[in-house]
Amino acid sequence: MQWMFLCLAILFEVAGTVSMKLSSGFTRLLPSVLLMFFYGGSLFFLTLTLKSIDVSVAYAVWSGMGIVLITIVGFLYFQENISVMKLISIGLIIAGVVSLNLIGQGAEPQTVHKSEQ
Repeated sequence: MQWMFLCLAILFEVAGTVSMKLSSGFTRLLPSVLLMFFYGGSLFFLTLTLKSIDVSVAYAVWSGMGIVLITIVGFLYFQENISVMKLISIGLIIAGVVSLNLIGQGAEPQTVHKSEQ
């Protein structure tokens, strides 16, 4: 269930970013209202996600996949340029998110208390 919440948080964040672009600096009412709705929804679902997924992993996936998806939307919908360097950078983001997930799943939880440091 937590991964479904995270996917919804990502989709809402991407919709919020698209609304931000369409709002033209808060000069258009509907996209401006949608921007607030979508970002609020994104934070709502991200908060639910954090009940059971480590914040480091959840935030990396949320922000990383948001970057990837909004880059695709920018290229396809807003006709933004995409360069080889952008593609390499996005590949590195994806590699980082995958690495964090693999490390998070395979590692034994270790707790360090302040008194032990």
